[in-house]
Formats: sequence, C-alpha cells, structure tokens
Amino acid sequence: MDDHKPASPCVTIEARSPHAASGFEAVVILPTFRRPDGLLRTLASLAAQVTKRNLAVVVMENDADGRAGLAAARGLFETGAMAGLVLVAHERGNCSAYNAGFQVALAEFPAMRYCLVIDDDEAAGTDWAERMIETVERLDVDVVGAPQVPVFEGPARDAVARHPVFRPPYGATGRVPILLSSGNLCLTRALLERMGDPVFDTAFNFTGGGDSDFFSRAARKGARFGWCAEAPVDETVPARRTEWSWLHARSLRNGALSSAIQRRRDGRVRSAAKTAALLLAAPPRAILQAIRQRSLLIGLYPLQIALGRVQGEFGRIGEQYRKPEAN
Repeated sequence: MDDHKPASPCVTIEARSPHAASGFEAVVILPTFRRPDGLLRTLASLAAQVTKRNLAVVVMENDADGRAGLAAARGLFETGAMAGLVLVAHERGNCSAYNAGFQVALAEFPAMRYCLVIDDDEAAGTDWAERMIETVERLDVDVVGAPQVPVFEGPARDAVARHPVFRPPYGATGRVPILLSSGNLCLTRALLERMGDPVFDTAFNFTGGGDSDFFSRAARKGARFGWCAEAPVDETVPARRTEWSWLHARSLRNGALSSAIQRRRDGRVRSAAKTAALLLAAPPRAILQAIRQRSLLIGLYPLQIALGRVQGEFGRIGEQYRKPEAN
C-alpha cells in the first residue's frame, strides 16, 4: 500500500433536517452500505438517546447506485424526527464513507466538539452517547473506544463466540495505549482537525485497517486514548461470519494488516524482524492457547496472525470488503 495520501471524496448532501446546524455539540457519523433495515435499527437507537448534549446524526450512504439507505432514512431527517443530514459518498469503500462523514460533520456543524462513530449493523443503549462523551472528558483523552458485543444471527459455537476476532481488546474503563476499531468511537473535534483530511487512508478501503492505521498515526502525533467499558453497542453478526472460511480469512487479514501498518510506522526491517519473531513463537503459543481455551479454533489464531504477517510483508492483504455479498 502507498503511504498516506490526501483525497477529496465526492460528496452530495441529499436530505437535511430542519434543525439549525449551529446548535449541536455532538455529531454521530453513521456509514451505511446496503443494510436499510440495519440502518433503521441503528437510527432508532440513536433517537432514543438520553443525554444532556444536543446530538445530530450524519448518515453516509456509500452505495451511490442503489441508495437503499438514503431511501430508508430520508423521511426521518426531512420531517425532523432525526436531527442532522444524509449524504451520498460517491467513492465506494469504508474509509471513503468515514472520510465523507468526518468532512461534512466538521464543515456543517461549527459547534461540534465531539464526533461519535457507530455502524449500520450496531445498536446503542440509551446512555451510549452520554457515557462516551463523559469518558472522553473525565479521562482527558482525544478518543475513546468501547465494546462491540456480537449478536449472532444464527447458532454460534461457544468457541466462535469466544474467538479473538469477536473479543474486545480491553475489559475496564481507563486510559489505554492504542485502539483498534472504529465501530464504536468518540473523537474530539481537536483531534480530527489535527489529523487533517482525509482522516482514514483510502488505500484501506476494501481491506479494512484504515482505523488501525489512523490510530497508529494519531499516536505518533501524541493522541491520548481511552476505553469505556460501560458504553457497548450490540453488533449483528451474520451466520456467514461464524464459518471457518470467514474466520480464517479474517485472522490472516488481521495479521497482514498489522505488518502493513507497522511497516509504515517503523520501516521494513523492524516489521520483518517482528514477523520472524512471531512466526517462531506462534506454534507454542497456539498449543498453549488451544489448551487454555479448550478450542483448536481459538488456538490456531496465533498461527494465522503470524502467517498473515508473512503475507503482509509481501503486500498480500485479503480484500474482504471488495465483494460485500461474501462478507
């Protein structure tokens, strides 16, 4: 992947609420792609927020042809049932959609101090926004993450439910060294402005990992990170994501992305050295993890991460988001 480069996403605003944009301290950005029912569930959870903050929502429709999300959400905004707006991000890809949301939130909401992020396969509890913003303020950090709790659409084995790809990275509220996922976030306006446009590198549009790359770059600029265990969102997990082929591909991809991001940060030599060390350590770690977790599926994860990093050293990263029907 190339180094981080500026981009100008092509964005059109298609629907607005009648509320004055100048009155909102917090804005939620919500990307959507061919999940109109999920989008409506997410919006319903945002409409139910109990908070002392004035809260607006920016929906980023990333299917410029089908526009099912726009069709589902338009009426809610135009009637004023939801405050905010709906835009179309014409450049496809999850990083492009996030960038469009950040860009428009900064431009359209001058009083915005906090930008929250949630996805269209998630639903938040009624105190989600308040807890996230309060944690940013109390911990005095630039960005806070929180758990994404899997809700499986079909039956899922216990080992799948406990698999590392579904586990949150932290268990307790407090400052943390880094974050990994953009699925449940609260960022300060100051951080977004410091990072510049685009926030996420579009080289990661179809592989994922644009969020991890962003956090890595933000850390180099002195960003402070926090975790709020009390602000989980429920994330719908399709049956496809409980299958071995998806879990294996995701695990390899996680490893490949970690090497790609480290190579950007530390250079090829240090990245290759860490990959070699992980490859040597992976077999005993896999055996130990399989015994502790009583699961061969979970035990394989260190091996998959190491092998994925080898692939990443040669520029091979699975594009799990290129074909959404397979994701």
